[in-house]
Amino acid sequence: MKQIKLSGRERAVVRAMDFTNGSVGEELLYRTNLDPEDLVDTLNALVGLGYAEMVPPAEETTVAEFRTVLFEMNPSYAFELRAAIARL
Repeated sequence: MKQIKLSGRERAVVRAMDFTNGSVGEELLYRTNLDPEDLVDTLNALVGLGYAEMVPPAEETTVAEFRTVLFEMNPSYAFELRAAIARL
């Protein structure tokens, strides 16, 4: 099992994301206080790595549409992601 290493922004987004039901982009924007462009870049990186998924499914999101997209943690990585945000 590989140890996941997250950047500060990735850690903030993963912490803000609801592991059970997922979170809409608007909620993540409010919880993280990141600029929309930075949040979209971080979300696209997490989706690209397979750590997060979007509903409806897509490869990437944009600043124009991320607020209404549901972002969920990939259940395959849930345990490792919880461990990664617990580490300092």
